[in-house]
Amino acid sequence: MPRIRELGIYESQLPPGSLNSITDVVGVAVGHFTLIEGEGAWTGSGPFRTGVTVILPHQGNLYEEKVVTAVHTINGFGKVAGFEQVRELGNIETPIALTSTLNVPRVADALMTIAIEQNPHIGLGFAATGRQGYASVNPVVGETSDGFLSDMQARPIGLVEVRAALAAATMGSVAEGVVGAGTGTSCYGWKGGIGTASRVLPERGHHFTIGALVQSNFGRPEELTIAGVPVGLHLQPPPSQRVEDGSIMIILATDAPLDVRQLGRLCQRAAFGLARTGSTCHGGSGDFVIAFSTANRMPDRPEKMVVGRTAVYEQPIMSLFSLAVIEAVEESIYNSLLMAHTVVGRDGNTRHALPVEDVVKIMRAYGRK
Repeated sequence: MPRIRELGIYESQLPPGSLNSITDVVGVAVGHFTLIEGEGAWTGSGPFRTGVTVILPHQGNLYEEKVVTAVHTINGFGKVAGFEQVRELGNIETPIALTSTLNVPRVADALMTIAIEQNPHIGLGFAATGRQGYASVNPVVGETSDGFLSDMQARPIGLVEVRAALAAATMGSVAEGVVGAGTGTSCYGWKGGIGTASRVLPERGHHFTIGALVQSNFGRPEELTIAGVPVGLHLQPPPSQRVEDGSIMIILATDAPLDVRQLGRLCQRAAFGLARTGSTCHGGSGDFVIAFSTANRMPDRPEKMVVGRTAVYEQPIMSLFSLAVIEAVEESIYNSLLMAHTVVGRDGNTRHALPVEDVVKIMRAYGRK
C-alpha cells in the first residue's frame, strides 16, 4: 500500500520532512494500540475493529512541562474531551489520545490514572512542597465513530490499551491506515484510518517543521477529490454499504515558537486542507483540530514568571505556516486512504480499500504525472 508521493500523482509547494510525518517535529512520538477481534454477528462483546492512538509532544512529564496548545472546532457534532480548559489556559498536560466515540470517557479516565501515577500530588495539594493550591488534570481525547465495523457499545478501550499505546510510542515512522484509532474508520465511502505528513519551512535561517496527523472518518464517495481531480465522480465503492457524514480529528505539531493565538490561526487553516480533499463539512460531522508547539514548555506552578520566545514578525511567516498546514493536512488524508486495506467488521459490514490502480488511472486521464 503506497503513500501518495510514491505514486507520482501529487506534488506540493513546500518540501516534506525526512519521514513526511508528524514525528518530523523533534521530540514528538506516536503510539497505537489496535484491537481486531472476532468475526460475524454482533454479540455485545464484539466483533471489534477499534483502537487508540496517542500523540506525545515530548518525552518528559507533560503535567510538569506543559506545551502551548490551541484547539478549534470546525463542526461540533462530536464527543471530544478537555477542549474547554485548553481554550481557557492554552496548554495541554497529558498526551493527546484518539479513539472511538463511546470509548472517550474510558480513555480520558486512563489518562487521568497515568497522570496521577506520575504526579501523586494531583487532587491532594502541595503540602509536601510547601506550595499553595490543589491540582487537577485535564485529559485531552478526540474521537470518530467506528460503529459501522466495530461493536462500539462494549467500549473495549481503557487503561490497559492506553498503556500499550504509550509503551509503543515512537519518534520514528508512524504506522498509517488500519491501525490504532483508525482501525474501524471510513473515508469517502472507502476504508479510512490514520494518516500523517509534514512540511519544512526555511525562513530567515530557521528551519521550522509542521506535522499533521489525521483520524479520517468522513465524506461521501462522490466528493472525493485528489490533487484537484474529482476522483469520486469516476470511482465509487461497492453499493449497499452505509455511508454517513462522519468526522475527522486533525492534530498539528510544530517546533516554531508560536503562542496560543498563532496556533489558533493555524488550527483554522486546517479546514482548507480538509476542503481540498472534497469535504463540505456535513452537519452530522465532528471536525476538530488540536495544534501544539514544542518550542516553549510551561512549568506547572512555576516559582517565578517564565517568559518564552515567540515569533514576532508574524504575517510573512504565518503565510508560509498556513500553506504548510493546508498541504500537510491534505496529504495526511490521502495517506490515510491509500495506506488502508479492506476490513470486514461486525455483521459482515465491509469497508473496501481505495483501489490504487484505478485512482492512478483517473489521475493520469486528467494529466497528472
